[in-house]
Amino acid sequence: MAETLRRLTNTSSFRVLQDKLESWHREYHVISCDQNLNRCCELIELTAKIQGQLFSILNITAAEGGHYAGVDTLKMRLLPWLGTCFSMARPSVTDDTSLQLIQDSAEKDRRIRDLSVSHDSEMHKLDSELCSTRLQLEAVRTELTDAQRELNDTKSKSVTTLHSAEDEILQLREDLRSAHEQLDIYKRKLDTIDDYERQVCLLREEVTYLSTEKAMLQQRLGRSRSSSPISRLSRSSSPMSRLSRSTSPKRGESPTRAQFTNSSRHARLISRFNDLYAVVRLEAQSLLRRYITDLEMVQRIIFVAVMECFQAAKLAYRQFKLRVRKTLSPSHYGPESLEDAAVDYIVRNQDLYDVQASVNDVISTMNVNPRISFPPEVDFVLISGLIREVCKVAFAMQTLDPPLDLAFASDGELYSDAKYRRSYDSEFTAPLVMYHVWPALMGGGDIVTKGEAVTKRSSLWSRSRRRSASPGRSRSLSPARSLAYNSRRSLSPERLSTSWL
Repeated sequence: MAETLRRLTNTSSFRVLQDKLESWHREYHVISCDQNLNRCCELIELTAKIQGQLFSILNITAAEGGHYAGVDTLKMRLLPWLGTCFSMARPSVTDDTSLQLIQDSAEKDRRIRDLSVSHDSEMHKLDSELCSTRLQLEAVRTELTDAQRELNDTKSKSVTTLHSAEDEILQLREDLRSAHEQLDIYKRKLDTIDDYERQVCLLREEVTYLSTEKAMLQQRLGRSRSSSPISRLSRSSSPMSRLSRSTSPKRGESPTRAQFTNSSRHARLISRFNDLYAVVRLEAQSLLRRYITDLEMVQRIIFVAVMECFQAAKLAYRQFKLRVRKTLSPSHYGPESLEDAAVDYIVRNQDLYDVQASVNDVISTMNVNPRISFPPEVDFVLISGLIREVCKVAFAMQTLDPPLDLAFASDGELYSDAKYRRSYDSEFTAPLVMYHVWPALMGGGDIVTKGEAVTKRSSLWSRSRRRSASPGRSRSLSPARSLAYNSRRSLSPERLSTSWL
């Protein structure tokens, strides 16, 4: 019995019955009549199952008590309950009670119909709301599709606008680059105008000097004409006249225009040399970096170009000076010496210097230099602007007294603070120069302008040996250029002097 009672307790049948009764009570007016009857039958079946289990427990309990245990309880309680449930008693319902039950039943039916009608109306209302919600959902979907389409159109327009903006930016950059080039051209023109103005000032000074010299010569000529031949003879034969002639100033001590303007030209050429380092060098370096990624090689190329420019300019100056002296020697009678007259002529006629010939010589020398290399599809003519400007400055520096020249430089030399400045990427504790960026300028044995050098504690000698062992680029001159070069070298001094002068 205890096991059966435990199972009945664990199944919680009465709790389930109570829950079903409460659920039926809440939904009684909502569900239909058939559903209510089904709920009632379900409860009756559940009650019958519980009663069957209770009768089983009752039977087991009575059997455990023996033959006479529990007889009184069964007689007093179970038998009267069974008699009232299963006996066919006379109905006690009267006619009035039956009429009242019929009325109640009719009222319940009416309520059920009203509830059904209200339920149907609510269902129709819910259906209409569902349809309207579906329509709204379709409208929202349509709006979402339109918004997606507009978004795609906006994206495509944005992409087109972005491309056009990029094209416009590229065009603006190109315009900016051309504007910078125009600005550089205007700066060079302005420098040329300044040079012209300086030349005009120098020419005015020369005119003033020549006017003064002319007046002095006219006064001397007047004094020589006013004296008689006898007085000239007596003065020339007397000892005092010989002494006065011996103590008079020599003809070669008369200062020339080049000597007058030496200090101003010295300062102007140093300023132009500094401008080459600060402006033209950086332009050439940025131009070379488009084709050479190695910054060290770019700086080596520029340094070698500057050194070769000074060598070519000094050679051209010596040749030019020889031609001028040979041309002026037959007709020279001025108070200055022939050397000073030649230098003065070169100072006044520097535009006769054949810069293009020096540029070609420099490029030819650089093509066979083993320390530098260049892409085969590009030529050193790319930096001809830098070479031309350096050649002009170097040629003009040879007319100074004393002339300005570049200091000796070699890779691996001992670094000197008096000659160079260290570059930004140098090792400031390294004692040797790895390579040069810009040469130092010296005049009269003293450093006038410092150069720039790179110092690093690297395997300099192994790198230099490996660079010298590697095959360098050797370019031969074109036939037309070599023919012009040879023909220019084969001209006689007389023809060159007439062509220059």
